[in-house]
Amino acid sequence: MQVLQIKPMESVSVDQERLGALYSQLGQSGAEDVVCRALEELALRLSHCDALFREGPWTELRKNTRSLIAIADQIGMHALSHVASDVTHCIDQRNHVAIAATLSRLIRVGERSLTAVWDIQDITI
Repeated sequence: MQVLQIKPMESVSVDQERLGALYSQLGQSGAEDVVCRALEELALRLSHCDALFREGPWTELRKNTRSLIAIADQIGMHALSHVASDVTHCIDQRNHVAIAATLSRLIRVGERSLTAVWDIQDITI
């Protein structure tokens, strides 16, 4: 018997126009500060989502996931924002299987999105 392990890969991108607008509005130092704080907050909230799912306070999980949407949109992480919205919808439907699946996807997309932003930090916008 052969066991096949599936490793889902999520396609993510960062809206460089959105980042460019931040840099134009805030200057390089201000924009870098906003982006760094947003990345730290996203990493923290993604980790918190996982813990909240295991503990089960759905209202807190929903609140934490909704906050990801605004932060992700601020720095052009549209895929992350979209998946966080999907998780919120599943929570509203009280569909535990769908919550588990979309939350796993949220964490994958979040990790890849964070990496994508760090990878373009060296690019001048």
